[in-house]
Amino acid sequence: MTVHTEILLIAIAVSIACAIPGVFLVLRRMSMMADAITHTVFLGIVLAFFVTEDLNSPLLLVGATVVGVGTVWLTEMIYNTGLVNEDASIGIIFPLLFSIAIILVSLYSGNAHLDVDTALLGEIAFAPFDRWIVNGTDLGPVSLWISLGVAVINLVLVMLFYKELQLSTFDPLLAGLFGFMPALIHYVLMTMVSLTVVASFQAVGAILVIGLMIGPAVIAYLWTDSVKAMLTSSILIGIICAVIGTEVAFTLDVSIAGAIATTIGLALLIAVICTPKTGYIATYLRQRHLRRHYRETMMLCHIYTHMNTPVAAIENGIGTIHEHLNWKPDYTHQAATHLKKQGLLYVTNGYYMLTDKGVAQVKEII
Repeated sequence: MTVHTEILLIAIAVSIACAIPGVFLVLRRMSMMADAITHTVFLGIVLAFFVTEDLNSPLLLVGATVVGVGTVWLTEMIYNTGLVNEDASIGIIFPLLFSIAIILVSLYSGNAHLDVDTALLGEIAFAPFDRWIVNGTDLGPVSLWISLGVAVINLVLVMLFYKELQLSTFDPLLAGLFGFMPALIHYVLMTMVSLTVVASFQAVGAILVIGLMIGPAVIAYLWTDSVKAMLTSSILIGIICAVIGTEVAFTLDVSIAGAIATTIGLALLIAVICTPKTGYIATYLRQRHLRRHYRETMMLCHIYTHMNTPVAAIENGIGTIHEHLNWKPDYTHQAATHLKKQGLLYVTNGYYMLTDKGVAQVKEII
C-alpha cells in the first residue's frame, strides 16, 4: 500500500468518525462546542503527559476525553446560572482551559515534542510514518486504525441510542417524560465528540477536525429532510470532500488539510447557493414568482374595479393604466402580456377587459 493510499484512507476514516457526531451537534445548535472541545482537549493531553511522560501513552486519550467532557460541564454550569448565554459561557471556558494548556507547555515541556501548532494544525502527510507493528508485522498507520475504531464506536452508539438521541435533540422534555434521560444522552454525545476530536486531531489537526465535523453536517442539513438521511449524506459528503481535497493537494503539492478544508468550504458554498428549498437560487426564483403573482393580482383587481364603469377607458387604458398603478410602462406591459397568455384578460377599444376566467379568479381573491 502506497503512502498516497494510506493518507487517503486516513482522511476517509477521520471524515466518517467526525461526520457522525457532527450531525447531532448541528441539529442541537452546538457547533461552537466542537470548536471549544478541539482546543480544550489539549489541556487533557498536557496533563496526562505530565503524569506518564510518554506521548504514546493511551492515558493521553483518556485525559483529553475527560477534559473535553469537563469543558461541556463547566460551560453548562456557567450557562445555568442565568447570568450569561450559551455562546458567552463557551467564550469563557474555551480560552481559559486552552490558555492554561499553552502556559503549561511553555513552562514545563520545552524538551518534549508537544506544541500548540502540532495539535492545532496537524499534518496528515506524516501520519503514515507512525506504524502499528505487531510481532514484526506491519499493520499500517496507527492513525488509520484509531480513526476506524472511533468511527465504528460512534456508529454503534448512534445505532444503539438513535431514538434517544433523536428525541432528546428535538424535544428534551418529552424525552425525559419517556424516561430517556436526556442529560445522560447529552453527555454520551459529548463524550463521542471528545473521543473523536482526540483520536482525529493527532493525524489531521484540530482545525480540520472542526471542518470535518461541522461542514458535511451543515451541507447535509441543507439538502435533507430527515435525521437518517442527514447522517448518511453527511458521511458521504465527508468522504467525497476528503478524497477530492487529498487528490487536489497531491496534484498541486499543497497542504492536504488545507485542501480538504477548502473543498468543504466550496461544497458548503455550492449548497448555500443551490439547495432546492433554502438556496439563494431557489429563494430568488420563489421571490420573483411571488412578486410577479402580486403584480398580476393587483392588475386584475384594478381592471375588475373599473371595468364597465364610465372611467374604464382611462383607468384601464393600454396607454394610461400604468399611471394609475404607479408602474413603469414596460413593467405593466410584461404583466399584461403574461395575463393574456393565461387567458385572464383581453384588449377591446384600446383598454383592458377581463375574461370570464379572469373575473372568476378575482372573485376568488376578494
